[in-house]
Amino acid sequence: MNTPISELIAAATRFLFFTGKGGVGKTSLACATAISLADAGKRVLLVSTDPASNLDEVLGTSLNGQATEIPGAPSLFALNIDPEEAARAYREKIVSPMRGVLPEAALRSMEEQLSGACTMEIAAFDEFSRLLGDESSTAAYDHVVFDTAPTGHTLRLLTLPRAWTGYFQANTSGTSCLGPLAGLDQQRSIYEGALNALADAGRTTLILVSRAQIAPLREAKRTHDELGALGVTNQRLVLNGVFAAADSGDGIAAALEMRGAKAMTQFRSFLGSLPNYRVPLRPNNLLGLDALRAIVSGLEGEVSSGSSVESTASDFESIDKFIADLEAPGRGVVMTMGKGGVGKTTVAAALAVELARRGHAVHLSTTDPAAHVLETLGSTVNGLSVSRIDPLAETEAYVAHVLATQGVSLDVESRALLEEDLRSPCTEEIAVFRAFARTVAEAQGSFVILDTAPTGHTLLLLDTTEAYHRELGRQARESIPEEVRQLLPRLRDADYTRVLLVTLPEATPVHEAAALQDDLRRAGIEPFGWIVNQSFAGLETSDPLLRERARNEIPYLSEVADSLAKRATVLRWQAEEPVGPDALASLFYQSATATH
Repeated sequence: MNTPISELIAAATRFLFFTGKGGVGKTSLACATAISLADAGKRVLLVSTDPASNLDEVLGTSLNGQATEIPGAPSLFALNIDPEEAARAYREKIVSPMRGVLPEAALRSMEEQLSGACTMEIAAFDEFSRLLGDESSTAAYDHVVFDTAPTGHTLRLLTLPRAWTGYFQANTSGTSCLGPLAGLDQQRSIYEGALNALADAGRTTLILVSRAQIAPLREAKRTHDELGALGVTNQRLVLNGVFAAADSGDGIAAALEMRGAKAMTQFRSFLGSLPNYRVPLRPNNLLGLDALRAIVSGLEGEVSSGSSVESTASDFESIDKFIADLEAPGRGVVMTMGKGGVGKTTVAAALAVELARRGHAVHLSTTDPAAHVLETLGSTVNGLSVSRIDPLAETEAYVAHVLATQGVSLDVESRALLEEDLRSPCTEEIAVFRAFARTVAEAQGSFVILDTAPTGHTLLLLDTTEAYHRELGRQARESIPEEVRQLLPRLRDADYTRVLLVTLPEATPVHEAAALQDDLRRAGIEPFGWIVNQSFAGLETSDPLLRERARNEIPYLSEVADSLAKRATVLRWQAEEPVGPDALASLFYQSATATH
């Protein structure tokens, strides 16, 4: 099926959700859809629930938590749900009625309880649920388009109404890891309304966005199955960035087209199981209203002549030197960080394979809820162990530990209260955090390569250490584990932890990595260096679209090398998909001969 996306837009329900693996183009397609509906005379609200939203840059308009009209798109309004701002407002909503009623010490205790990562999550979800479950909040709009976060966060978002509703029903103590439940219970009907709206095919369409690549299609299928189990069945699939070579004699172009065809063949059954639409690869960055409108209209972008494009940036170092300096300490943590879809998992796996082949003991792990490490590695490598921090297993182990320690001496009523508290969704966050700290501690005598979650989730782990200290002490009533106590000092120690910022040579990934670098520096963590992944600049290709994409990379390569990174290297796009140890190893050696 090669149905254009315009047909999907023509049949739009009131609520539209765009979801999928990071980097597949959810934001571009959500924006293009919202603009198209507004151009057709509909009043549209475009909402980002992604903690690392880039709506501002794509639309060219500064956004906040209030609906802002978009210049040049009549009847289109957009907003970002800012988790930190939502958390501040949420804390004040809960605490302010108690001012003048409770002693100052009690108010400080409430504010402290409401300062953790779980409060940020539920506060952001408060805003999301209001838009979806409270009809009066969006009555002024014909359509509400949600640009959702990468898949792991999205699934968490969609299952929260059920999780919290069950917690309200089971909890009789009136307290939780979020403090008094009274404030949460006020939202119960809205949460239930949000879940009902999600499951109503007449009101809501869930649009799975993927690339014609194996990993994004695997993630789309997983999401399709998990959402179906939640009762969200009105689903559509959009294959974004589908490439057709202009000249089959061009080796680079033919390889890119073949990779897409191979992935679609492998997932033929899935593609045939639900309506799907195709969006061709564009030669230009999808920034601004004109570029976004062209996605739906199908107008081709301009291309230029020329046989190849070389980078004008002169300060990229060789991948050999980059890896040699990473390897020099002989142990430590290496963390890949950046926007979803830039190739963090691939780079982490390739580094792990390379260090293991150089004779080091290496542990490759992930904190990403949508972990793809095992699929990327493909097979075993001598000296390399692989693990995933599994939220379910970690939560079960943590609950068992708390009940076996704190709970063992409690009377029946007190133990029941403890069990109620441990049923909170926040418990999973605490358990995963403990596992993250434990994994970082392993690097005292070997290499630990951490494929981290997309930026928002990663910063959540790094920025909330002290909040987790408090929460661990509150639930477990025990001293803080040494690995948790030492986590921030280890992350700040440049001899122990090397953070790699992975990006693509495009506007949004580069600027998001720059923002992440600023956040890391505020936390006292200096990145080791940048890796610009999947560059077409320097490749010999006669395909006009690929030449134009390579030409559009040059400003961002220069920006990284000349102003953003203290040190950086480039990995060029390669014909063979980097899955399996040999293909991962070739990622570095092919890049060593690239022209940059």
